[in-house]
Amino acid sequence: MGPRVTTSVLADRLTGMIGPRASVARGVLDQHGQSESHYRNLPPDIVVFPETTQEVAEIVKLCAGAAVPIVPFGAGTSLEGNAAAVAGGVCLDFARMNRVLAVHDSDMDVVVQPGITRKQLNAELRNTGLFFPIDPGADASIGGMTSTRASGTMAVRYGTMKDNVMALEVVLADGRVIRTARRARKSAAGYDLTRMFVGAEGTLGVITEITLKVHPVPQAISAAVCSFDTLHDAVDTAISVIQSAIPVARIELLDDVMMRGINAYAKLGYREAPTLFFEFHGSESSVAEQAETAQTIAADHGGHGFAWAKAPEDRSRLWHARDNTLYAGLGLRPGARAVITDVCVPISRLAECLTETRRDADEHGFTAPIVGHVGDGNFHMLILIDPARPEEAEGAKALQARMVARAIAMDGTCTGEHGIGLGKIDYLTDELGEAVDVMRSIKTALDPNGLMNPGKIFASGAKA
Repeated sequence: MGPRVTTSVLADRLTGMIGPRASVARGVLDQHGQSESHYRNLPPDIVVFPETTQEVAEIVKLCAGAAVPIVPFGAGTSLEGNAAAVAGGVCLDFARMNRVLAVHDSDMDVVVQPGITRKQLNAELRNTGLFFPIDPGADASIGGMTSTRASGTMAVRYGTMKDNVMALEVVLADGRVIRTARRARKSAAGYDLTRMFVGAEGTLGVITEITLKVHPVPQAISAAVCSFDTLHDAVDTAISVIQSAIPVARIELLDDVMMRGINAYAKLGYREAPTLFFEFHGSESSVAEQAETAQTIAADHGGHGFAWAKAPEDRSRLWHARDNTLYAGLGLRPGARAVITDVCVPISRLAECLTETRRDADEHGFTAPIVGHVGDGNFHMLILIDPARPEEAEGAKALQARMVARAIAMDGTCTGEHGIGLGKIDYLTDELGEAVDVMRSIKTALDPNGLMNPGKIFASGAKA
């Protein structure tokens, strides 16, 4: 690896390689330095838009020879600064690599490029009778979802990205292209490289092709909403539903603060109390049976007004409200910025963790709505702060630190689905201790010069 070249020299080389698909325009750079997170804009020096794996490999080789960092970019919806260019360098935007390469409907898998979003993928699958169920809320790219080990509202039924990614094509830091697995549904062949790259946040290589499991579109879908007097009652209901082996597709919790925001944002009239949103998938008879059992369990825990949404337009309105909790939450304090964080704990500790976190936020005077994927013990908090008041940012940071410490003490994790990115580097060591040194060893072996998305997961490569 030689000395790092100047941006102008590198831009000239990249333009010679891919023409106008290499950009140094300020607006393009700034667009790729921001995301849905609260972190400051950290733009790259150059943005490139590759169209093939071979182009990606050539760009990576060029960057490796010039000692220039490489940052993959999907839809820009990450919440922990996962694609921020903390050391500048070249951003690989996969917007042009957004195709479905193969649909194997009889095997129920698809092969896609990383730039395709989950909604685009499901639109492509519409006539196959199959769908891809992982739904993190935002219309994220499949490459980004793979890199952050995303999950979301339907993980309780269909699992997370680690459960649905079967194989990857990856460009390594030296430009080599590898495949981590074949399309077989199981394999005992060597190390599980696929899952090593799933969740690595682009720090080990650049994902250029993804083989995914897809699932049959359910014959029938129904949804319901039910409110409770306390968070504890709502969580106990969710746990009882899971322990009763009801194959619920989604079971989401919104606390009273978030319900207030949802009502104002979406012009709805729900009771402003802790509320569960359910969705059931299956045959007509099984869906009805699941929902009736869940309704009985909810009533046993003091549930109010178990309201059905069977028609597609009613379900769409219900889940549209749930998916827009970021904007609904921001509406509770106009002009505020949201510090968004998540943790995950064993479901037996969820009520305790949620209740203590809610009390902590209230006692410190924060407007901080909570939403949770309670079927798997994961919840998020939006801490609303005035960006002009540094003391609020410090208070939010301290609140998040207590929330994470609480989760880890309950044998949980500092992040259920957002990833480590910039914001949770210190918490990773608190959670896993010496295991982080093993991760560093893997990183060093595959990326000895630290050029692959530096500054993420491990504290290194920050731009002055």
